[in-house]
Amino acid sequence: MDWSPRIGEAVAMAAAGVALALATLLVDPVGRVLVGGGAALLLGLAARDLLLRPRLRADASGVTVRALRGGTTIAWPVLRARVRTSRRWGLRARTLELEDGTDDAVLVVLGRRELGQDPDAVARALHAAGAGS
Repeated sequence: MDWSPRIGEAVAMAAAGVALALATLLVDPVGRVLVGGGAALLLGLAARDLLLRPRLRADASGVTVRALRGGTTIAWPVLRARVRTSRRWGLRARTLELEDGTDDAVLVVLGRRELGQDPDAVARALHAAGAGS
């Protein structure tokens, strides 16, 4: 089982980044810094989403989460997966938290955009495959 950001969203983000990069030619010097920074941010996020595929993979040994610094693998017997709901500025956000029960330093938090689908559905699939809660 694999979960990754949606290709369409990453391509749209890259297109918006290119559009902003082209817009830097039309604005004043201060605007170039602001618009150029936005373009760099969007292009960086799009590149990350396209390069780190799949973001989360579940196989017989456990789950592996890919990040820029490499992958983190958590074995099924020690994996705790839960969905956390939080409210920030009047908006409700759900995230999937993956925790290694033997190592307090390993906590991975993934949102809907990084998974490509609802964190509740991913958590149900992981619990069905053997993760604890």
